[in-house]
Amino acid sequence: MTRLFQQLIWRLEVLAYDIVRLLMMPFSLEQVSSFVGKLVGFIGPKTSKHHIARTNMKLAFPDASAAQIEQWLKKSWNQMGRTFGEFPMLGRIKVFAENSNVEVVGLEILEKLKCDKKGAVLISGHFANWELMAAVFSQAKLPVRVTYRPTNNPYFDKRIRAQRAAYGIELMVAKSGPKGAKELIQALRAGDSVALLNDQKFNAGLEIPFFGVPAMTAPGPTRLAMQTGAPLIPMSITRLGGAKFRVTIHKEIKLANTGNRANDIKATVIKITEFIEEQIRAQPSDWFWVHRRWPKELYTKK
Repeated sequence: MTRLFQQLIWRLEVLAYDIVRLLMMPFSLEQVSSFVGKLVGFIGPKTSKHHIARTNMKLAFPDASAAQIEQWLKKSWNQMGRTFGEFPMLGRIKVFAENSNVEVVGLEILEKLKCDKKGAVLISGHFANWELMAAVFSQAKLPVRVTYRPTNNPYFDKRIRAQRAAYGIELMVAKSGPKGAKELIQALRAGDSVALLNDQKFNAGLEIPFFGVPAMTAPGPTRLAMQTGAPLIPMSITRLGGAKFRVTIHKEIKLANTGNRANDIKATVIKITEFIEEQIRAQPSDWFWVHRRWPKELYTKK
């Protein structure tokens, strides 16, 4: 009976999602983005996630004034809402079309990978609408495997995969430990790239300073690059205003190479973390602040 009830809940969740998508169809991307941005901007500060976001900002920017933190929080909730509202409509975005919503900087780096038939480890974080970075390399026809975490609702997971396929992402690898890692290694050795977000808490990772505060960080992307010899290429995305974006493909992050593998992995993870920090400092409201990035005890209300 419990299983049947769970199935019913899952199907109702997907039905609600499909109805919302249907209601969005007559409207433009900017209209939907703006509406959901305002809606989440109103609701978000009233949820428990607001405390997490505020705590994160205070940890990252200890010298920022209370007024500055509140300003960033307000803009951050609007940005987050826009991202959620845009996701069901991303299939409409043609990155390289005339008058596209997306400006791309550093495309020549991806073109060289294609020309050389060489795979790379593409890394980034949850900036602005991070899904659009995948749209860039997929619509640039770069063969890439994208890692993702399947949702608990299998029907909703199917919808998400379909949405991603609509803007070009079809080769997805579930984050499933050794099995997923093996598939990514095989892809890199075959000349395909892999894409991973490397900015969230990973309890089994390495303790790395993040804005000067120790945070458990995944070494997976670094290990993949070291094991296969693939270049480690960072990407970022900035919201330029409304539903317009700039995606930047940055120069390769050089792997540390002292001969001490454990130290080299840690040193390279630090380089990636410093890249993430740099992007957040440049556009504080673009990052996904509602994730508990640091140890749980730092979020205890006093």
